[in-house]
Amino acid sequence: MFFSIRFSDWLMTYRTFPFSQTKRGEVQRMSIQMQRKKAMEWRRNQVLELSSKGLTQSDIARTLQVNVSTICRDIYFLTQQSKENIRKYIDERLPAEYERCLVGLTSILKEAWITASKTEDKREKLQALSLAKECYSMKLELLTNATVVDDAIRFVNERTTTKKDSTGLFGVIAAIAVRR
Repeated sequence: MFFSIRFSDWLMTYRTFPFSQTKRGEVQRMSIQMQRKKAMEWRRNQVLELSSKGLTQSDIARTLQVNVSTICRDIYFLTQQSKENIRKYIDERLPAEYERCLVGLTSILKEAWITASKTEDKREKLQALSLAKECYSMKLELLTNATVVDDAIRFVNERTTTKKDSTGLFGVIAAIAVRR
């Protein structure tokens, strides 16, 4: 076997999970719905881990002792979840990270020029000027790539407002490359 814990063994152990105490002191069993949700999350994590190790869907199904169609559904779910995570990152986090980088580089650049102008030590002055030069290069690179970031954000926004596509991340990159 590829995996030491079988899914069915884990599920049986999980179903016999100890009683949990509520605020009122009543003893209740964990709901079957909650158990199934936890079991599905565990299985999907295993599918992700095993597929990242190069196992085929058949191998994963055999290892977890489930039907291949279950693995196909899990992989589809994980793919859709990945697409949503990429969309959220490009749409929500990337612009803020981009802005923070520019502000940080500007701040470092300012300090480098202050250090270069105030110091009498030639070695320190050269290091400060070298840092300023590097900051200018990095800012230029960020500003040059701003159109790529903007295109990616626009593309993701267009995709989410029109129709869902199965092209994934490579489709986003290819579409941006074609637009350039």
